[in-house]
Amino acid sequence: MHSILLRRARGVALAGLLLGALCAGACQTQQDRIVSREDKLSAAGFIIKPANTPARQAMLKRLPPNQFVQRQNGDTIHYVYSDPIVCGCLYVGTQQAYNQYKANQLAQNLADEQQMSAQMYSDAAWNWDAWGPWAGPVYPGFGFVYGPVGW
Repeated sequence: MHSILLRRARGVALAGLLLGALCAGACQTQQDRIVSREDKLSAAGFIIKPANTPARQAMLKRLPPNQFVQRQNGDTIHYVYSDPIVCGCLYVGTQQAYNQYKANQLAQNLADEQQMSAQMYSDAAWNWDAWGPWAGPVYPGFGFVYGPVGW
């Protein structure tokens, strides 16, 4: 009985370790995405304002994290992006910087699409039948329907 409990405890410990590793990997991936976005903000002309005073830290906490918001300062609209976790800072940009950020994003998406098109796999021996049955009608806008229900 003691050995059964010991094996179960080891199994639970191993499962907890694996779950912790997966969570740590997911957090790192999100952090990488935030850092990548912030690099793009800087490239578009956004200015970094560190939250290095208690007043700035309090204001940073009032903003939704890692999202754009518009703030008016006199007659000027600013686009503000807060990062309370990675850099503890605020990215502030004008309409021009925001437009440049969006244009860069669009250009990157276009480049990604062009790369995917260039890498389309072409093989005359490819056989879809090897992947199972294809059934059902083709619905406009939805493409083909995969095999029978429950397949």
